[in-house]
Amino acid sequence: MDLILCHTTADFDTLGAAVGLSRLWAGARIVLTGGSHPAVKEFLALHRDEYALIERRAVNPQNIRAIAVVDTQWRDRLGKAAEWLGLPVEITVYDHHPEGGGDIPAKTQQIEAVGATTTLIAEALQQRQIRLTPAEATVMALGIHVDTGSLTYDHTTVRDAAALTWLMQEGATVQAIAAYVEPGLSPQLQDLLAIALDQLHTETVQGYRLAWVLLPTADYIPGLSSLTSHLTTLTESDMLLLAAQYGQVESGESEERLGESRLTVIGRSRGAVADLGALFKPLGGGGHPTAAAVTLRTSAPQATLTELVQRLRTAIPTPPTARSLMSSPVRTIRPDVTIAEAQRILLRYGHSGLSVVDEQDRLVGVISRRDLDIAFHHGFGHAPVKGYMTTNVKTITPSTPLPEIESLMVTYDIGRLPVLEGDRLVGIVTRTDVLRQVWQQREGEALNGTTGRGGLCPLPEAIWEMLGDRLVPALWDILRDTADLAAARGWQLYMVGGSVRDLLLQTHGPLLLPDIDLVVDGFHQAADQAAGVELARSLQQQHPEARLQVHGKFQTAALTWHHHPQLGSLWVDIATARTEFYPYPAANPEVEASSIRQDLYRRDFTINAMAIRLTQPRRGELLDFFGGILDLRDRQIRVLHANSFIEDPTRIYRAVRFAVRLGFTLDPQTEAQIRHAIASGVYFRIQEEMNRAPALQTRLRRELKFILEAPYWKAAIRQLADLDALRCLHPALTLDAELWRQLRLGDRWLTRFDPDHRLEHWLLLLEVAIAHLPADSATDAPEPAAPNDPSSVRERIAAGLQLPADSIQRLASLHAVETALDDFEQSMHHSAEPLRPSQIVRHFAAYDLPTLALLTVRSPRPRRRLIWHYLTVWSQVKPPLDGNDLKRLGYKPGKQFKPMLDRLLAATLDGELQGDPETLRQQAEHLLACQFPQR
Repeated sequence: MDLILCHTTADFDTLGAAVGLSRLWAGARIVLTGGSHPAVKEFLALHRDEYALIERRAVNPQNIRAIAVVDTQWRDRLGKAAEWLGLPVEITVYDHHPEGGGDIPAKTQQIEAVGATTTLIAEALQQRQIRLTPAEATVMALGIHVDTGSLTYDHTTVRDAAALTWLMQEGATVQAIAAYVEPGLSPQLQDLLAIALDQLHTETVQGYRLAWVLLPTADYIPGLSSLTSHLTTLTESDMLLLAAQYGQVESGESEERLGESRLTVIGRSRGAVADLGALFKPLGGGGHPTAAAVTLRTSAPQATLTELVQRLRTAIPTPPTARSLMSSPVRTIRPDVTIAEAQRILLRYGHSGLSVVDEQDRLVGVISRRDLDIAFHHGFGHAPVKGYMTTNVKTITPSTPLPEIESLMVTYDIGRLPVLEGDRLVGIVTRTDVLRQVWQQREGEALNGTTGRGGLCPLPEAIWEMLGDRLVPALWDILRDTADLAAARGWQLYMVGGSVRDLLLQTHGPLLLPDIDLVVDGFHQAADQAAGVELARSLQQQHPEARLQVHGKFQTAALTWHHHPQLGSLWVDIATARTEFYPYPAANPEVEASSIRQDLYRRDFTINAMAIRLTQPRRGELLDFFGGILDLRDRQIRVLHANSFIEDPTRIYRAVRFAVRLGFTLDPQTEAQIRHAIASGVYFRIQEEMNRAPALQTRLRRELKFILEAPYWKAAIRQLADLDALRCLHPALTLDAELWRQLRLGDRWLTRFDPDHRLEHWLLLLEVAIAHLPADSATDAPEPAAPNDPSSVRERIAAGLQLPADSIQRLASLHAVETALDDFEQSMHHSAEPLRPSQIVRHFAAYDLPTLALLTVRSPRPRRRLIWHYLTVWSQVKPPLDGNDLKRLGYKPGKQFKPMLDRLLAATLDGELQGDPETLRQQAEHLLACQFPQR
């Protein structure tokens, strides 16, 4: 006989898992080892015959072959059935509490962090394609519903939702689920609820509402867990302990336990403020961080409950305060600023409201976007904001805890709370700031030491340890030195951007990053705009081997190491946290000092908008406001802002570059935004209307260089062409079959004739693309051009990209060079005698190697063969004599040496001089004596 054991006081999860397992273990019987919840008892009164249940006393231990235990790992939760665990049989445990530990001697375990044990069984049934009856599907669905709070508890996973979906498809009855998920309170429990509400103790700890109550009862009352949940909801407590005292030992029963009684304590928490399961575990209890229970014997129930409450107080972590949540500096305006100007400021910075301060920078009001929109709609754009702002402003201090901030926002429906230190406005906390922090807390609580959805534990301690493990020691030392320098000045230091992305993608160390971006933030006040420069100067004093570069316009500094024995070639960029605004599409951004949150918000993609805090407090904290970790897990590139590609078209090229380089895909919405930006024609209008569009000129050239230098350039160009993004260079530029052939041929040509990379290969490939523009593309040019003169288009594009002067000249003259070559070939065809090799060499020798490369890829096969033969054979031929030989023969050095040597070369190329080297020298001397006699 195979047995499946449910834990005592069986709930729907243990029952549902057991029922499902009975289908996996054909012929197995289910044992309820001791009692059940009231709802389960009521359910079984109607459905018991549907399941393979057997009474414990009906089991003959000698007939047991195998045992499965579901929803627990502890012997003491199996009642008297725990005696069977000592039998020489195979034992298997299924549970969803990885932190449980357990003392059951199981040969096989399946313990995974899901919301319900039933989920594990449902997945196995689905994988083996076992069909269920409606009764089986219903009790399993109840198990998932009850243990996950209908998919609302923090420990719920996607797997639970998927399992529940499958069970519904298998015929789970919605009516039965509705009846037993929320069964309501019995009359006895309703009486206890009234007593509990009257005797409840409450206090606020770290901004959280803590409640507890002790209820003496004659006997154990089933359903206390439901009573606890109802009480938690009614009192809006963040944490609640309900203790029930019953079963006091009277005289004559047991002298050792005289005066003792049983005390069942049930804990509930709205969000994992403190881990209730960990609180009860040392006492023999257990459960989840948000729902746990323990039953023990005590002669002092009130003292025991008081001790538990005190333990709970100390377990509540210090919540984040406004100081760490707020954005700073605050964008402010004066009361006499007009409605129209305030709207313009909101548009520029993307805020939802503005703080209004007087001449002494004291807060006098706030005005929201909605207030401004209404005033502007009614024609009051000229009016000052002081007539429309809110003056009765709710404010907080830097030490206000997160729960209190949440309460203020909910109570007064406030979207932003100014932070005052004395009468000085030092920051602002918005609804978005709170939501992000709450989400990050819940993510951390759900993981709490386990691996996250992106294969990463985002707890600060784990991130800090990861940095030390994955970075080479010399680089790790530099980061810690920089963090110490920032902390000594009261600043916060963050590693941001691509270096964070690459660290999270790195699965093993050590990693030597070629470049690192660091950002300085002023914590409760904005760091001075030169903070990054000051920090870089101090760091150079500790590392004098590094070179310092300062970029004053953007208040950034860079330290560079070249050919360092441990660091290699390293670039460390240190900047002050800043925000930016694009005055028009494709412009250079205007930059202002800001906070780390706004600094990350200005970045391009979610995977590049993460930061790691390198200073205390919360050293190692990962800032991920936009879901970058999830996008790393899903291997996708997702843009931060809907207008990102309108503002900066180089982000299109960056998106493709990252996607191809990392093996990622473009998020569908991101791809749609790219196509919309290109199809809108905004880039072409900007080129026509603006003298300078840096994002379509110098910055675009830089991105093209990164792409065309990379080994993956072909895949990137194909993807850019698929997005129509080559039109950022010119509206007529597309990757047709001919251009694709030319680019690949140019790559092979450069590999053959320039293996040492004396030329810039990326530049030649870009020239090939620009040269491909058709002759009639000049009609689309922003400026008038000569009819059918492609050189004007090519030259203008090359100049706009600020290509080197020789590239611009090469593209400008390419049309004339090809025309001259056509004429030369025509003369070859019409000549009575075939052209001699020396004539061909004389024509091609006028062109440099890059020009010949352009000519080759654009030429038909016969001309390509001719150029190929010139480069591989004729250009390698040398005259049999050189200048020293001419001097030895008695010729006086001078300008006549060139025609003499040219004549010798032509004679050699045309076959006039033939034979071994000595014969060639004699023939050459004879030719010179005849044609260049000495006087």
